[in-house]
Amino acid sequence: MTFFSKDDQFPKFDVQDSAASAATEVPTRESIAPEYKWRLEDIYASTADWEHDVEKIRALVKQFVGYAGHLGESAAKLLAAIRVMDELNEIFGRVYVYAHMRLDEDNADPARQELDQRAVQLSTEVYSQMAFFEPELLSIPEETINSFIKEDPGFADYDFYLKEVLRQRPHVLSIAEEQLLASASEVLHAPRNIFSMLNDADLRFPKVKDDEGREVELTHARYGALRQSRNRDVRRGAFEGLYTAYESHKNMLAATYSTNVKRDVFMAKTRHYKNSREMYMFGDNVPESVYDSLIEAVHASLPAMTRYMELRKRVLGLDDLHLYDLDVPIVGEVNIKIPYPEAVDTVLAAIRPLGEEYVSIAKEGLQSGWVDVYETRGKTSGAYSWGSYGTHPYILLNHQDTFDNMFTLAHELGHAMHTHYSHAGQPHIYADYTIFVAEVASTLNENLLMHHLTSTTDDKNMLAYVANHHLDTIRGTLIVQTLFAEFEKLAHQHVEEGNPLTLEWMTDICLKLNETYYGSVCAVDKQLGLLWSRIPHFYTPFYVYKYATGISAATALSERILKLGQPAADDYIGFLKSGGSNHPIELLRKAGVDMESPEPVKATLALFERLVTELESLIG
Repeated sequence: MTFFSKDDQFPKFDVQDSAASAATEVPTRESIAPEYKWRLEDIYASTADWEHDVEKIRALVKQFVGYAGHLGESAAKLLAAIRVMDELNEIFGRVYVYAHMRLDEDNADPARQELDQRAVQLSTEVYSQMAFFEPELLSIPEETINSFIKEDPGFADYDFYLKEVLRQRPHVLSIAEEQLLASASEVLHAPRNIFSMLNDADLRFPKVKDDEGREVELTHARYGALRQSRNRDVRRGAFEGLYTAYESHKNMLAATYSTNVKRDVFMAKTRHYKNSREMYMFGDNVPESVYDSLIEAVHASLPAMTRYMELRKRVLGLDDLHLYDLDVPIVGEVNIKIPYPEAVDTVLAAIRPLGEEYVSIAKEGLQSGWVDVYETRGKTSGAYSWGSYGTHPYILLNHQDTFDNMFTLAHELGHAMHTHYSHAGQPHIYADYTIFVAEVASTLNENLLMHHLTSTTDDKNMLAYVANHHLDTIRGTLIVQTLFAEFEKLAHQHVEEGNPLTLEWMTDICLKLNETYYGSVCAVDKQLGLLWSRIPHFYTPFYVYKYATGISAATALSERILKLGQPAADDYIGFLKSGGSNHPIELLRKAGVDMESPEPVKATLALFERLVTELESLIG
């Protein structure tokens, strides 16, 4: 059975360039106007309503547990148990999401921490009691289940679900073993929670100088803006300040991440997978060959990356190029200060190829409490879209008035619209789509935004700026995420081979990977050895490769929509409405792209090379 997890809708890593950088102190939540805050009251009007659903969950759990030992007795009992489970998961989704998003508003608030911890503890309590279900279901002979399905047409709503459960037969343990693992789930997820508390609540960065020479408190969000500064001292100061903070906790972070990987290896062995990666890819039914061919394709494309690095170095007039030089736009004289309302208007214009209905729903949502816009003290960093069945989706931003943040809005709006269509088009049990397809919806919106910007101007500088941005998007979403994916693969293999995952080993591997991907032109600063220490998604293992496959699928689909028009857009909307009703590769095939083939990745990397040539021509 599937329990709602925040990581199923987690943000794009390092989309952290948001909030009012002109202020020297981070604002409080109370100082933000209501129209720039999301409305969690649309989930629960009060904590009392949340408490009511908590009690309802406990009552449903008791009802569900009553079916233990009786699932195979009749079709009616099995179907009734599945329906109770489905209702329970739907309500639990609201309870869990609400508590986590309240905490995301201010991670340092004790009351919010307590609410979140209660939701986590409830998850453990509920799941441990419900853990009998899949082992008992899988103990029923398959021919009996098939006879039940033929006997009662009510099973038609759960056909794909049952097939998925049966597919997991080799990896589901006995009832006692499943209950034991369920009761330990809070402990097993401790590394992620520890990292989150440090990263979002306790970690304090030094003060650094901004473009005006003022001392400002460095934050996750401000780091994104400062690294785009045209003042190299500002970029270097932000880079060094960021890594200084993580370095001061490096031993604790090494122990935390090492424990996380050991947890993965333990779970893979316990559930009879050949390795951790297979375990995490099994749910999407994606073969490991997709992961390996991604790394192989990116390695083969690195000469184009070298050309781009050389162009950067030449245009910026640098004797040596460092990673803190890779985010500053190399095209000048473009007005890139884009206030949030203007960003909204531009994004809505860009997504018009998806049809009037899509645009109308998006516009309504952006004006109706979907979005928490600005950075405030204690607020979770980055950006994400999330939500629960039966309520509208939500978007967390930490907005600054930058070009990149307009793309962040487009990205997260893609997630939110996917959630809207999926929830509207599917019953609860199939409403949650996987991350493998989620990043398609978000990145496709970014591609449409880039097309809109280039098709509505003949300004050579703007064309060059967008080409520069497009290159950096592909670099950050496909190439860099593949670097991260390669680190994850190596780290897990290292532990699976019986080796300790030490601070020194991780630091050495990160330096070597950066040298492979950047070292032909770019200096690899020693701080990059600690890159592993600051990646939130490493605590959601084998997640980041999906950004790379996602942008590749999105590139293919956006080009198809722009070429074929409404029929292709309709295919795409149909894909959004399909939720989790099939395996992601099959859903994408119906939308018009085959991700089991390496061709979409290779085509996107070929686009990267063409963009380098285009930018070279535009800049001269």
